[in-house]
Amino acid sequence: MSTETDFEVVSAVLSPEPISVDQAIAAVESDTAGAVVSFSGVVRNHDDGKAVDRLSYSAHPTAHRTMAEVVAQLVAEHSGEAQQPVRIWAAHRIGMLEIGDPALVCAVSAAHRGQAFAVCSELVDRIKAQVPIWKEQFFSDGTVEWVGAGE
Repeated sequence: MSTETDFEVVSAVLSPEPISVDQAIAAVESDTAGAVVSFSGVVRNHDDGKAVDRLSYSAHPTAHRTMAEVVAQLVAEHSGEAQQPVRIWAAHRIGMLEIGDPALVCAVSAAHRGQAFAVCSELVDRIKAQVPIWKEQFFSDGTVEWVGAGE
């Protein structure tokens, strides 16, 4: 019996268009997946005790390439760990977002939940840490704050 160990990157993009968990889950589901784990980081109405009205995400010109590289590196490090295909979908919004809009969505399908949870968690952490995206927060009091710029 042949054993499939490949990871499949279904999507790894920055998107000016809305993204959703439903979209991500549908993209990674398969007959071999006993687990589909998703993450949706949504715009909240507060930060550090201040009311937030909306956000804008900006990306460095290399961010699209970096996103693909981050996911490819994760795949390279985990390749050979699965007996069934592991499928990955990841997208980060850029542009203006309102409260409740998904900003970062990831989904991972795998034969077993442990691997799906682990890969999804690591995927989110790496995207947040390595992809050059900055958040501009617009507060209800009229002030503005950049997050991630200069870090």
